[in-house]
Amino acid sequence: MKEAYLIADNIISSLGFNTAENIAAIEKQNSGILLFEKTDLSDNPFYASIIDTEKLNCEFEKITTRIDFTRFEKLCILSITGALKNINIDLNADDTLLILSTTKGNVDLLNENCCPEISRERMFLWKAAKHIQDFLKFKNTPLVVSNACISGVVGIITAARLIENGKYKNIIVCGADILTKFVVSGFQSFLALSSLPCKPFDINRSGLTLGEGSGTIILSCESNNNIENIVYSGGAITNDANHISGPSRTGEGLYIAIKKSIAQSKNKTNKEIGFISVHGTATPFNDEMEAIAINRMHFSEIPLVGLKGYFGHTLGAAGVIESIAAINSIRAGKLHATIGFENSGVTVPVIVNSVTIEKEISSCIKVASGFGGCNAAAIFSKK
Repeated sequence: MKEAYLIADNIISSLGFNTAENIAAIEKQNSGILLFEKTDLSDNPFYASIIDTEKLNCEFEKITTRIDFTRFEKLCILSITGALKNINIDLNADDTLLILSTTKGNVDLLNENCCPEISRERMFLWKAAKHIQDFLKFKNTPLVVSNACISGVVGIITAARLIENGKYKNIIVCGADILTKFVVSGFQSFLALSSLPCKPFDINRSGLTLGEGSGTIILSCESNNNIENIVYSGGAITNDANHISGPSRTGEGLYIAIKKSIAQSKNKTNKEIGFISVHGTATPFNDEMEAIAINRMHFSEIPLVGLKGYFGHTLGAAGVIESIAAINSIRAGKLHATIGFENSGVTVPVIVNSVTIEKEISSCIKVASGFGGCNAAAIFSKK
């Protein structure tokens, strides 16, 4: 079986338009979350991580002067282009594939005043993916993954499995989502939004903070000799079907996903796992469920890192963006701080990393959970 190397990446968020800018902000513990008064998104002020529109359009104009692209499509194209910048991949080859991970796609097209010149058909995820495919000249029809907030991790696992089984040589996984009134009002209706920037796992947390962004990670059966090689070494996707929005109180689905991932990988003990990149939404039910699942695995001594205090919850992009940050942690030998965390607010013992630490790391686990009881876990390791 072939190995899936993680050879290139790109992050676009409120913290920057490339991976280096985003990682530098994380290492300085700078958050992209601000208080916004934007009536096009919410009738009331709210905290969020939002990409500057003028900067986005300026960066996109460096690629093309065409105007027939939505905000979502611009984020995807910019991130994919950024990831491809320093590597040589033929997008028109039979053995190259694009996977698009998103929860909402062009959801802003629900607003009849938004982009009136663009066909409402592009609200269909496959249609938006086709538009991106045509511009970037991918030969193969893109694969769309839309499975709530685990979409990004599912995209990576799917890509790795296809490469391991020799179906493709190179796969570009792009995860992206934008904020709209539809998205913000949906979480407001759940009373899930925090009145302050989110505080993952902290006793004073009061809900999640939304964000928008795009992350692209490129997997290949061939290593990139210009960087320290990191491989995908195991992963699993589960669904405990607990509730349409509430996570399992026993952490069953996530526990099974982590257990199966460990069984697939060469990392058999907790000493071989440097840290766990948690989903960490800062909602009481999610954080408690993750802590229980990790405790059931007897991983309570492994440091946890949550990044939503930097980016907010970027939905379908979260799994890709946070995986890229995790991979950079392995390469740099640095554990990122979970900003917002001060005192534990879960009922089982876990170690939440709250300061930047230099540490030799050989492997990490990235986990994600979402509505409908879906869960995913992936393991990345030094080669």
